Amino acid sequence: MTDQRKKEFSLRITQASKTELIVILYEMYLDYLGEAEKEAQDRKAFREAIRKARNCLNELMNSLNFDYETAYHLFQLYLYVSKEMTSADLCVDAKPLKNCRMVIEELLTAYREVSRQDTSGPVMENTQTVYAGLTYGKGKLTESLAYQGNRGLFA
Repeated sequence: MTDQRKKEFSLRITQASKTELIVILYEMYLDYLGEAEKEAQDRKAFREAIRKARNCLNELMNSLNFDYETAYHLFQLYLYVSKEMTSADLCVDAKPLKNCRMVIEELLTAYREVSRQDTSGPVMENTQTVYAGLTYGKGKLTESLAYQGNRGLFA
């Protein structure tokens, strides 16, 4: 994942609602999966990309709330994806990753729709506000952060 993409994710995380955080994790997972698919010839890079994707998947699994029946179904899907990733990792073969991509892309589509309906607001409080707009340069997007005062703990 490029540094620019990491900055984009970091910025989105600070402004995200609970469901948008799930969307971001799915997108990060798919980015790392894409890296693994590209690096299938380089065993070390392939395994590193799989490890990073697995970290995203583990975070998704750990964030499930089993008070709801849907969590059990999602957990089963995540286990399937994890098994496919393990198979790909052991064989250094990108073919099983296609199944992973299919499952996660379907979930991403669903969670994008859910996140559009989520009006709960950002999870993180006391973060800098980000303003974005076009500058006078040709098509360049400039982002500026607005200082909101106290960024430490509230007394």
